[in-house]
Amino acid sequence: MNKDLKIALKAARAGVETINSFKTKALNIQQKGYHDLVTDADLATEETILGILREEFPNDEILAEETENEETLTSGRTWIVDPIDGTTNFAHDFPIYCVSIALWVNKKPEVAVVIEVNRNEEFTAVAGEGAKLNGKTIRVSDISDPEKAFVATGFPYNDLSLVDPYLKLFRHLMEELQGIRRPGAATFDLCCVACGRFDGFYEYSLHAWDVAAASLIIKEAGGTVTNWLGEDDWLFGQRIVAGNQMIHSHLLKRLKEYIPEELRENV
Repeated sequence: MNKDLKIALKAARAGVETINSFKTKALNIQQKGYHDLVTDADLATEETILGILREEFPNDEILAEETENEETLTSGRTWIVDPIDGTTNFAHDFPIYCVSIALWVNKKPEVAVVIEVNRNEEFTAVAGEGAKLNGKTIRVSDISDPEKAFVATGFPYNDLSLVDPYLKLFRHLMEELQGIRRPGAATFDLCCVACGRFDGFYEYSLHAWDVAAASLIIKEAGGTVTNWLGEDDWLFGQRIVAGNQMIHSHLLKRLKEYIPEELRENV
C-alpha cells in the first residue's frame, strides 16, 4: 500500500476511535461562529490525527479546520484535515458525520481518506490509481437523464447571501430531478457521488477541508469536479459542483440560469 495512504488511514481510524470514545460522554459544545459549532470531540479528534501525521511526516504542512492557519497551499506537501465533517449532526446525535484527510502535493490532490463514522465506510483514493470503498473499486453512476437523477446539496449555515436565488434553483431542481437530499456532511455527499449513490452534488460556503479529500475520490471514480463557473479552481473557492459528466453539466447549466455570474464566482 502507498505509504501516504497507509498513514492517512491509520490517522483517520484513530480519529474514528476518538470520536466514538465521546459517544458515552457529555459533550462540551461551543459556538465558534454564527451557527458554527465545535465540540471537545472535534478538538480531541484533530489532536489525535495531527499527532500521527506530525510524527510520521514532521516536515509536512498541515491545514486543519480547528487549527488557526491560513487557507493556502505551499508548493510542497500539505495535509488537509477535517476531524469531524458534520459536527452539527454529531452534536445532535444524527448519524452522518465523517473524518476527512487529504494529502496535496505541489498544489494537487494525491491521497484521500474519508470515513463515515457510523457506517464505518472507508472511502480512499490515490491519484492515478482509482477510488475504493472498503477496498473495492467504485465508479460514478452513468445516469444521464435529469428526471432519473438523485442529487445532494447543502444549506450553508453561516452565509445566507445567496439564499434567494439558491432557493429558486432548489425549487426548479425539486420539480426536475428524481430526488434531492441534504445529509449535512459535504464529504459524505461527495463520496456518495463517487460510489454512484448520488449522481451529482452542489453547494456553496464550503472550505478546503470539506472538499479536499472527497473531490479526489470523485475524480478517481471517473467523475467531474469544478467550481460554479466550470473551472478547476474549486479548493478554496467555496463553490463546488460535482457529479458524473452528464449530471455535472446539467447542474452547471442550471446554476448559470439561476445564480448571477458575480455570485457564482469564487469567494
